[in-house]
Amino acid sequence: MNSLGINKPKKETKVVVAMSGGVDSSVVAALMKEEGYNVTGITLKLYDDTKKAEKGRQCCAGQDILDAKRVSEKINIEHEILYYQKKFKTEVIDSFIDSYVAGETPIPCVQCNQTVKFRDLFKYAKDLNADALITGHYVSRLKRNGHASMYRAKDHNRDQSYFLFSTTQEQLEYLRFPLGEIDKSETRSIAKKLNLNVADKPDSQDICFVPNGDYSSVIKRFRPESFMKGKIIDLSGKQIGEHQGIINYTIGQRKGIKISSDKPLYVININAENNTVIVGKKENLEIKEIQLRDLNILSPKKEFDQIINIKVRSTGRFLKAKINFKNENVRVEILDKETGISPGQACVFYSKDEVGDKVLGGGWIDKTFNNNLST
Repeated sequence: MNSLGINKPKKETKVVVAMSGGVDSSVVAALMKEEGYNVTGITLKLYDDTKKAEKGRQCCAGQDILDAKRVSEKINIEHEILYYQKKFKTEVIDSFIDSYVAGETPIPCVQCNQTVKFRDLFKYAKDLNADALITGHYVSRLKRNGHASMYRAKDHNRDQSYFLFSTTQEQLEYLRFPLGEIDKSETRSIAKKLNLNVADKPDSQDICFVPNGDYSSVIKRFRPESFMKGKIIDLSGKQIGEHQGIINYTIGQRKGIKISSDKPLYVININAENNTVIVGKKENLEIKEIQLRDLNILSPKKEFDQIINIKVRSTGRFLKAKINFKNENVRVEILDKETGISPGQACVFYSKDEVGDKVLGGGWIDKTFNNNLST
């Protein structure tokens, strides 16, 4: 059994490494080559980057493809580029826009992992007869009793398990995550030691197709009709202002409401059907229960018979919760105080064992409930 848990000599073990052009995936490819595996690097071109970003970094753009190619040449591995722009537009960008127009706050990075990366690239790697698909994600994978499980990465500051909750069991059996047990600083040290051209490359920022963080500009380009004026109302239904389009607002937002009040006002709800934005005080943001859709479960249901931890945003803290599978729509009772949870985000389940924080699965937040209203 080799270091990837595959019963083959390393030189006979064919692996595909998803190379984004960043330092993480480049280090993974280099480590696999150093260990003696038969490595093919694959880079996805996901969108046509006709305009340069004004600031920050983006992934899957022209420069990143060039960087991935240079790394592949340096470490002497095969490198391929897959042109997935149409898939990405349909599966990720259109879905992102649909979610925003519906008054939600989407997470396109999860959609990207769920579709073009872990579905389409997974299939392509299988078609190449590769023994494993390897990525530079910071998440841990452990196989016990013939069953692969996902855990939070050792470096909790870099952990990406929240973004991978929709990974299926079949995919998890095939995937490997070599960076799950090391810190980001160690990854950069390895890159410098190997003299990789991306050793000091900044991490990607924002969403790749929204490089300036200006979500509304993307929606305006594809759905200009979404910018309809509407009412800003309080919790009693009284109009207290006017908005220029619901896509300019997210739940929990405080800045940009532009309504004078004795206490700060926050966006409590967005009603796409009525084209209204509901605002209230901070205490009105507290959520007691959420309803989920499109669940992906990676553990037996019996593991949910106890109080578990959940995360409702990628940078959020662990919250104690109870999961109720009895109804048609799964309900999550939140036992800790939490505010500003938005439909369109993910709720990811975790349990603690002797290894660490195990990912039990998760789902998309469909509705939220508090003492004032449901969204």
